Amino acid sequence: MFTGIVEERGSVLAVTDLGDASRLAIRGPLVTSDATPGDSISVSGVCLTVVDVMDGAFTADVMQETLRRSSLGALAAGAEVNLERAARVDSRLGGHIVQGHVDGTAVVRDIEPTEHWTIVSFGVPSALSRYVVEKGSICVDGVSLTVVHVDDDSFTVSLIPTTLEQTTLGVRRVGDTVNIEVDVIAKYVERLMEGRRS
Repeated sequence: MFTGIVEERGSVLAVTDLGDASRLAIRGPLVTSDATPGDSISVSGVCLTVVDVMDGAFTADVMQETLRRSSLGALAAGAEVNLERAARVDSRLGGHIVQGHVDGTAVVRDIEPTEHWTIVSFGVPSALSRYVVEKGSICVDGVSLTVVHVDDDSFTVSLIPTTLEQTTLGVRRVGDTVNIEVDVIAKYVERLMEGRRS
């Protein structure tokens, strides 16, 4: 489990094609400072298992389902990613409950800078938009955010300068693809209600 509070921006060192999977090598001195094989690290919102740790970097295998459902399949050497270690049960939950199980992707539709923050609009498939609510939580590329406004096929968030500086959201441009994880509680409620109706 994660909180959506990004600890550092890492960089992809290499991507190795394994046929039905990929192996990523990612530089992240902070998140690897206490990492061991088997640990979980969120890479732009995707929970990956550490395979190996070496000199401030780690490797992780990404299966086909994850490559298909997330933006990790488009990563290349040099790309920046948001990194967060798994949450500790004895620490504060600064963001919201994030599983690292990406539901799908969204596309940046509009970026509107204002004096003190930046409003970003994302286009999202209707299959996911039904789980997005105003003032609710959403995870975008591993960043815990609060939804400002939601429509049938889009939602907006407001980003403060700190978020823009410390995460990859500050370098996203219109047309870029981002990973989305909706609030898991909404999915469970829907599933439970389906059971009651049947």
